[in-house]
Parts: sequence; structure tokens; C-alpha cells
Amino acid sequence: MAAGPTTAEKSGARKPKGSSERSSGTGTRNHRFRVPAPRLLLVALGLVALVAGGVWALYGSTWFRVERVKTSGTRVLTPAEVEAVAAVPMGAPLVTVDADAIEARLRRGLPRIESIDVVRSWPHGIGLKVTERKPVLLVEKGGKFTEVDSTGLRFATVDTAPRGVPLLALDSASSPSLRRFDADRLLQEAVRVRGELPAEIAWDTRVVRVTSYDSVTLELTRGRTVFWGSGEHGPVKARVLTALMKATPKAGHFDVSAPTAPASSGS
Repeated sequence: MAAGPTTAEKSGARKPKGSSERSSGTGTRNHRFRVPAPRLLLVALGLVALVAGGVWALYGSTWFRVERVKTSGTRVLTPAEVEAVAAVPMGAPLVTVDADAIEARLRRGLPRIESIDVVRSWPHGIGLKVTERKPVLLVEKGGKFTEVDSTGLRFATVDTAPRGVPLLALDSASSPSLRRFDADRLLQEAVRVRGELPAEIAWDTRVVRVTSYDSVTLELTRGRTVFWGSGEHGPVKARVLTALMKATPKAGHFDVSAPTAPASSGS
């Protein structure tokens, strides 16, 4: 007669199917990806040391400190003038140099500077890349010459007139134009006309004379004059004037105020 199940078998000795495999598998996976705590601590300490070392190198060490300043791009100004106004903090950590503050000092102290680029030159240098304003007109007063740039800004006064830069003559004191346009607006018109002249004619121009908003005259070398009229249609007038001068090279007076009907006369 076959023996029946034992008490142990009846009392729940049977385990759910697959339970041992799942338990074993989970334990294996946990063990496989678990990083020992000492190793984590070592990695964290290494990262902290790396960051701290980088901060010390940039701020606390003598490795990356300002030791020299190099200025480039100057034409009228000297590097010494630029560097004196820039006041770069020598010996300071290179990373702490305030480029915006240096730029502000230079723009405020040297109006001749149109733009300035402050560059960190690792490990020990600061570069100052200067672009100076170029005069397009001169205003004479008291034997000195005020330089005016292409925006109409009066940016510097010099004792000697730069070569190739025409004088501005504002003969508008009794002009009706002043009722509508002040002297600064007429200056802007003169700058506008000067900027639209062909290079060869611009070089030959000695005086830009403004008597009203619509009456601008150019006085050139060899006693020649050009009546430009207003500043409107400048590029067209420039092309017409170039062609007119080539067609009548011995003329002494040219009129392009109405570019569709130009004229020349005299010799």
C-alpha cells in the first residue's frame, strides 16, 4: 500500500514555482552593479581635489597672473597712451580682469578710439586691439583743427591738419535753412556728401562749403569747384561727376545738383 504524503509535505514545504530562481537572480544583479562605498568616497574626494586645484591655479597661484600688456592697431595714439588709460591691473589673476571696465575707461578717456577688443592671452598677457576713428572733415577754429568722423562726431582736436581731409566751411549764419535745420544737421549733410564722393575726388577736395541744406559746394585742387546741391541722390551724383570730369578734363566748374542735367564750364 503506497504511503501518503508526509506531514512536512502537507505543511507547506512546497515553494511557489520560480521563487528560488527570482530571489537568486535579484541578488546576483544587485551584487553585480553595486559600487563599494570606499570607492565612491575616493572618486568624490578626487573630484573635489581636482576642482579645488583648478580654482587655486586660476586665483591663488602665480601661474596665470597678468605680467604684460600688448597694444595693437594704433595710428595716431601711442601704445603707451592707451595702456596708461586702460589701467590693466598688473599682477592680478588673469581670470579676474574686468574687460568691460577696461573698455569703458578707454572709450571715456580716449574718444579717438572707435572700438576696443580686450583679449586674455594665456597664461600671462592682456591684448588691447584698438580701432581708431578716421576723420572725414575738419573744423578749424583758433588755428586748431577739430576732427569729425563719418558719424558726425567731433572726437579730437589737433594742431596740424591731417593730409587728405577737407575743411568744413559752414556759411549758413544768414541761411533760411537754420530755421529748419541747426548747424549739427548741416554738419551731418556735409559728412554725408563727403562719404559719397569717389576716392580720387575726395582726395582732391580741400573744402566742403555748406551755405544751406540744399547748397553744398566742393572746392577742389587747381581751383576747381563742384556745385553738389543737396545731399540727396549722392551715389548718382558721384557717378555723374566722375563721367563729367573725364568728358571735360579742362573745366573749372562742375554742376551735378541736378544729376539728370549736369553741366561744366570754365577752364
